[in-house]
Amino acid sequence: MSDAQPPSAPAVPPTPAVPLSALLARDDLALRQIAGPVDEATVIFWVHTSEMADPYPYLLGGELLLTAGVHIPEAAGSGTYFDDYVSRIVAAGGAALGFGLAPVHDTVPRALVAACDAYGLPLLEVPPQTTFSGIARAVWQLMAQARLAELRRVTEAQQSLAAAAARPDPVPAVLRQLAQRVGGWAVLYGPDGVELAGAGRVSGADSALPVTQSLAELAAVVRPGEGKGAVPSSATDTVGGVYLAAYALGAGQGFVLGVAAPRREPGDHTIASVAAVLLSLLTGEHQSVSGAARSAALVRLLLGAEPESVAPLLGGERWVVVHARPAGDGPAPDAVSASALGAALGSALVDAGDDVVRVLVPGDREPAAQPGWTCGVSAPVGPHEWAAADTQAARALARARATRTALVRHGERPALADLVPPADAEAHAHALLAPVSATPALTETLRTWLSLHGSWDRTAVALSVHRNTVRQRIARCAALLGMDLDDPDVRMELWFALREG
Repeated sequence: MSDAQPPSAPAVPPTPAVPLSALLARDDLALRQIAGPVDEATVIFWVHTSEMADPYPYLLGGELLLTAGVHIPEAAGSGTYFDDYVSRIVAAGGAALGFGLAPVHDTVPRALVAACDAYGLPLLEVPPQTTFSGIARAVWQLMAQARLAELRRVTEAQQSLAAAAARPDPVPAVLRQLAQRVGGWAVLYGPDGVELAGAGRVSGADSALPVTQSLAELAAVVRPGEGKGAVPSSATDTVGGVYLAAYALGAGQGFVLGVAAPRREPGDHTIASVAAVLLSLLTGEHQSVSGAARSAALVRLLLGAEPESVAPLLGGERWVVVHARPAGDGPAPDAVSASALGAALGSALVDAGDDVVRVLVPGDREPAAQPGWTCGVSAPVGPHEWAAADTQAARALARARATRTALVRHGERPALADLVPPADAEAHAHALLAPVSATPALTETLRTWLSLHGSWDRTAVALSVHRNTVRQRIARCAALLGMDLDDPDVRMELWFALREG
């Protein structure tokens, strides 16, 4: 027999633990706890049957040990046999002891009951009609049910995290879902260690401060840096009964996901890993071309190169401009949500300025409506028409917001324009619109009002002004132009001029 000390913590098998209370609740087993502490937290990992006087060398920890008492000598009750027997089971990490009645013993020895009470080992009385194999089968059934429930929980979490990543505010949404699924706190740290976003709350600790500090320190362990050499992709710790975990995101960019939870369920690591993958995508560059090529194109533009000369570095000769805003009253887009939108549209050329995100998309991709966004899309153009396409996308977005449509595309140029030489069309437009061209607010209001068929309310929505302001501006336009804006011929001529001017 070995006297070696057991490991500090029993090996955990790749199966979920079964609460002892769930086994006791099985009517078909009719088990009864007759000694030891009654604790809902007591769990068993497997079942083992042994008639050895010292089962210590054969236990891994976490077992429900079953015995019929064959090993008990006749004079065991008058000595230290039961104390030695129970102490060895406890030293090996046994979770509970089941004593079978008949054919050897009609009752559980009183000295065994006393020893289990003394050493804090739950003792179960197994009635004669219950077989040890039946108990083992019940444990495996409960394990299978727990594993199925855990797999279902992980699957549902994966689906909810993926849905959150598709929202206009994907990073906060993913963190909220993760915090909800693990019942704790989830936080995204930037490359400099600053908390960028967080969700949930720190629970299970007397004070949140030590937990937040420890989690930030744990994040530093997995964050790459000069002179650190190879760093782990994840790390765990426990502070004040709260379980901490940190996951490095992306390809060494320095973003880290931190998680703090009052418990650690078997599927929590999988759920957090899924969130880490999604956040890696959301915080990454989402490049359709290499970063070196993009940098080269930017430098050349800054040094005076024409757009058409740098377009090949960016991936194409035809391009589409997309303007987007969060649908409804959604929050203003941040850099991360804008990057996620660009990734969904297939481009890393993203500008998140003010309340509108602008994306330059290669012309071979067809921008589609994006959940949670209102989008305006230009016609495909060459690099020399990027500025015009930007204007087209802005107008399409205004129309999309006014009509509450997820995506509006700029229409093809009308056939009438093809009949008029561009120089003549432009000269006519400048002459016709000269009375109002000095006031951009008037020309933009007139353009939007005409595009929306004279709707005061939709024009007000598109321009974010009061409908009375729209009425006043249109009346001012009519007075300055000396035209009847209710006349469809006048409207047509003005619309042509506004498009060509």
